[in-house]
Amino acid sequence: QVQLVESGGGLVQAGGSLRLSCAASGRTFSINFMGWFRQAPGQEREFVAAITSNGGRTDYADSVKGRFTVSRDNARNTVFLQMNSLKPEDTAVYYCVSSASYSGIRYRPDYWGQGTQVTVSS
Repeated sequence: QVQLVESGGGLVQAGGSLRLSCAASGRTFSINFMGWFRQAPGQEREFVAAITSNGGRTDYADSVKGRFTVSRDNARNTVFLQMNSLKPEDTAVYYCVSSASYSGIRYRPDYWGQGTQVTVSS
């Protein structure tokens, strides 16, 4: 099992920035990919960003490209999501995810965190 714990959510004005963190524990050796999903009220969960185990490759949803940056610190088993130029439509619960495969991290993550609320006011 892998446990994921997010932190860093909150309330911010449009145009502002937030940085989310996610600490992994447990069977972390099984993690090849880490990333983030989000779920807005009344909507399905959607992919936001992912990063490979060595940080050499990153992927982003079109809606966040150029504004969000995903990174990881393997020494601390932690992944980050730097969110800049936030918009009201970024308001959602953000979930940290991990997976052993690329298809998993994009569509069916193996593990999920409990989520952290991000609210962007206009």
